[in-house]
Amino acid sequence: WMRSPAQQLQQRGSGSNGVVSGRRGATLRGDGYDLIEMEALSPKAARPVNGEVNESLSSSSSKSDNAKQSMTVAEWLRLEERGLGLMSKKTLLGPVVVELLIEIRSSPTARWSRESLELGNRWEVGDFVDAQDTALKWYEGIIREVTADKVKVHYFGWASKWDATLPRYKNVGTSKLSPPAPLWTKTSRWRERIKVGDSVEVRESNSLAHRPKWYRATVLATGKETDSPTELTGGAELEMNEENEKGTKNPLLLLNRKRQILVRVPQEKNNCPPFAKSPMNPDDSMAVRPPYIRWVNLYGEEVCEANTHISPKEQTNTPATVTYALESERQPVEVMKSFNNIHGAGFVRESLRGVPPAPGAVGLHNLGNSCYLNSILQCINHIEPITQYFLKGNYIKEINKTNPLGSGGRVATAYASFLNDVWAGEYSIIAPRLMKQVIGSFAPQFNNNFQHDSQEFCQFLMDGLHEDLNRVKSKPYVEHMEAFGMEDSKASIESWKKHLLRHDSIFVDHTQGMHRSHLTCPKCGKESIKFDVYSSISLPLVPSKDRPSIPLQDCLDQFAAGEQLDDHNAWYCSRCKKHVCALKLITLWNTPDVLVLHLKRFTFEKCPVTGKLLRKKIVDTVDFPIDRLDLSSYVLGPKFKEAPPIYKLFGVSEHTGSTANSGHYTATVRNSRDGKWYRYNDSHVGSTSGEAAVTGGAYLLFYQRVKGSLRWAGMEKQLTMVQQPQL
Repeated sequence: WMRSPAQQLQQRGSGSNGVVSGRRGATLRGDGYDLIEMEALSPKAARPVNGEVNESLSSSSSKSDNAKQSMTVAEWLRLEERGLGLMSKKTLLGPVVVELLIEIRSSPTARWSRESLELGNRWEVGDFVDAQDTALKWYEGIIREVTADKVKVHYFGWASKWDATLPRYKNVGTSKLSPPAPLWTKTSRWRERIKVGDSVEVRESNSLAHRPKWYRATVLATGKETDSPTELTGGAELEMNEENEKGTKNPLLLLNRKRQILVRVPQEKNNCPPFAKSPMNPDDSMAVRPPYIRWVNLYGEEVCEANTHISPKEQTNTPATVTYALESERQPVEVMKSFNNIHGAGFVRESLRGVPPAPGAVGLHNLGNSCYLNSILQCINHIEPITQYFLKGNYIKEINKTNPLGSGGRVATAYASFLNDVWAGEYSIIAPRLMKQVIGSFAPQFNNNFQHDSQEFCQFLMDGLHEDLNRVKSKPYVEHMEAFGMEDSKASIESWKKHLLRHDSIFVDHTQGMHRSHLTCPKCGKESIKFDVYSSISLPLVPSKDRPSIPLQDCLDQFAAGEQLDDHNAWYCSRCKKHVCALKLITLWNTPDVLVLHLKRFTFEKCPVTGKLLRKKIVDTVDFPIDRLDLSSYVLGPKFKEAPPIYKLFGVSEHTGSTANSGHYTATVRNSRDGKWYRYNDSHVGSTSGEAAVTGGAYLLFYQRVKGSLRWAGMEKQLTMVQQPQL
């Protein structure tokens, strides 16, 4: 039995009794001694010293390929001592001492008295080990489960999907993998050699816990084991945590060591808020700016040794660029080319690996007049709360497989798969083939290679996702409520309660609002008021010869002014007993967090010759605001200071051509991560500005509330106000 310097170091420096946060060394049981396997003491099996094996020993081993290669215990211990001697003197805390314990038994058949302390017999859940993976590489790990002949391990710094089951004992069973080994006997103690300027790998701050993405980082400063831990901010969400006696969950740390390092992650620079330099030190490159410059636990799962996940030969993260202009009146934009410059322009229509210009800024192949689909996917991809809901896997528990109005969860699952590919950071161009196929199987109108109206597709997709994720499993029959003669506040609440009986999903939470519809019969004067739910607002366009563009406010005013219904949309008057062209007035009662405005560019006019209806497009430019759209004067219901109806633009679905079912669709979108604008023309991705989207092609406008958030467009707060007792 041997108690090596490696095991001694695990037990020093954290208390006089050698216990580190309840642990004795890397295992919960044992006295620090491990059984030496004499057959394993060979030069090739010896632990590397700073990446190199003892040259004098390894050279002698090559003299005879057939001879059994071995070394004396003394030689092996000298190699161990040399390796530890290269560490910091502060780490060693004194001379290197190797302790041996010789066990003797009374006869060859007698049981060893220390058998229970052999490594395989003392493994327990929570022990830190070195563990081998299926590629026969060794990694630090922690034991998660122990059975009679197997142990389940989690590899430190890897997602739990890679957790593996290893044999508990050597030469038992059919597994080719080795049992776990004592911590740092097969892996490098690289953390103890870390210094300023070293390169490490750090998890991306926005990556998912179960699907981490890794960036290269540079060490700017190193803390000491005895320093008080700095509060960590801007770091990645971690999957594995330890629970203390109070039930608080803390990040998993090797041997509970709390040493920290300050790192700079160049690819995170655009993920942090603007930095105001100190007037005393304007060139302060060491200032903490999470997640770009942040502290991380050196012994935690947010940092790994360089080249663990990222190959040193991987391509550069700087995209190549070219410039182009699609329309004569539009300013040129910069296009980020994929790594092989294909852009999907040839026969290739599969996803292409490469580095996108920004997180989530991925081009989409045109799969045959599918630009309408690409345009909408690019816009709704940056509805942050919904995208995070899918990426974190929260949608899984809410899939409604029995809803006859849904797809059994297939559309939602396909959309989740699409988002995971978009945000993985592994593709420059994606072929949304699965999305198109799944949608086509449930909506025959899209199961072809024809061009389609992007507004109709947007409505179908958001409704389909809503029904797939509807929390209402059994829908009762609900009649529309007549609100004429009722107080508006009471009528709106009762109408919303009826809506929730059949509809409740994350899309209801963030994308649905309610408006008040008031109809009046022009003949008998009968009135009807109803509160209806909407997910988009269609705005009429009234061109003027006196102005070069149409202000969006004019469209909103026209919408609020009301209209007289035509014969095709006549309303049935119960008093007149017939359909009439009623006067209709719609007023917004509230507005959701995500607001979609549909500019009604396509109209129908009767041909004076044939009498047939002809579709016509209004190509006038609508002048809409980019950073501040204030709808306060258009909202009739309660308004809340913490989340006023003030919006900023984040997406535009654009159309060029004469009809909605022909021509070409593109999108201009504000990235939800870096806040910059990008233009998407199928597989082409270009940097641009929000103002560049203000053209005669703007068709759908996607807005998001600037401040705060209101579930159910504020109806949740309105319901709470009514339920509170009056004092």
